[in-house]
Amino acid sequence: MRACVPLIVAMLCGLAWAGNRKSCASRCNERFDRDAVCQCDRRCPRHGDCCEDYEQLCTGLYLAPSSCQGRCLEAFDKHHPCHCNARCPEFGNCCEDFESLCGHEGFSHSSDAISKEELQSVSEKIYSADTNKARKEDIVLNSQNCILPSETRDQVDRCPEPLFTYVNEKLFSKPTYAAFINLLNNYQRATGRGEHFTAQELAEQDTFLREIMKTAVMKELYGFLHQQNRYSSEQEFVSDLKNMWFGLYSRSKEERDSSGFEHVFSGEVKKGKVTGFHNWIRFYMQEQEGLVDYYSHIYDGPWDSYPDVLAMQFNWDGYYKEVGSAFIGSSPEFEMALYSLCFIARPGKVCQLSLGGHPLAIQTYTWNKSTYGNGKKYIATAYVVSSIH
Repeated sequence: MRACVPLIVAMLCGLAWAGNRKSCASRCNERFDRDAVCQCDRRCPRHGDCCEDYEQLCTGLYLAPSSCQGRCLEAFDKHHPCHCNARCPEFGNCCEDFESLCGHEGFSHSSDAISKEELQSVSEKIYSADTNKARKEDIVLNSQNCILPSETRDQVDRCPEPLFTYVNEKLFSKPTYAAFINLLNNYQRATGRGEHFTAQELAEQDTFLREIMKTAVMKELYGFLHQQNRYSSEQEFVSDLKNMWFGLYSRSKEERDSSGFEHVFSGEVKKGKVTGFHNWIRFYMQEQEGLVDYYSHIYDGPWDSYPDVLAMQFNWDGYYKEVGSAFIGSSPEFEMALYSLCFIARPGKVCQLSLGGHPLAIQTYTWNKSTYGNGKKYIATAYVVSSIH
């Protein structure tokens, strides 16, 4: 992609965006900080300027788990009262049911833990396997103005032109793209309104999973997770993907109004602000319909081919997204593979990957208010943090 001008601005954008002022870690209930990208004070929900992890870290919406149900070999999280990782017996901080729930599991031992090096290796293999990604000539971007992180709250449209100048829509006729696009109109974006799928919409979920599992990208992911003792069969893996991504839970009131897929790929509106919405295909299609207005960006990835990464500001039919990161030019199966890999290997943590020789980090969060199966967790969100760390 074209670098921001001047170069020093691009470096400041990327480095500041990757900094700790975009998270509520160690910031809960602090006073308003005008220099921070987002806020963690008690009034931020009213003003709509909370950090994305505010609910996770500062409220009771994401409950700190006191059991190992669905958490065996989960990465250490200092915010949890007890732990279920392979070293918790060594430190004496295991949950009371650790032994009964995790002691017999094939991947509850340190020898089966997924290392950072293994994550970087398999992510490079997934990157190489994505033959359905856009070619350089398939997409022409007009990224225009790069702004400072301190300016993201201004809600000023600094880009008079659309983000996408051209997209080769023949991409969308590929089976995985077509199946993915069919899913996007199956959701109501406002939280608090229950989702009710028709038989056809449920069949579209199965079709999407079936199509992506035919690809080398997902075969690479399954092969790796099978080798790591996470899944004993492809059928088990696909069933778990369907639950973690498409299973419904309640972000607002008592309605089953959300899912990981809806949040991450389609986007939602909660308390007057855009949440999720981390997909370039969705962005392009909404921009074509005049429903998305691209405002600016604060980060432009280092890749000179697709997929690339852009962190941007935009208005979605009357609602503002302060920082929305997205892969650009990636196939649907590529994004599903990386987000799923990180959710399984580093749930609720930053996941360090490597793509084309460049580092990249993905943050996932688990939904802890409800579970499926034997205490397994749904995906609350997943998004690119940055490629600078």
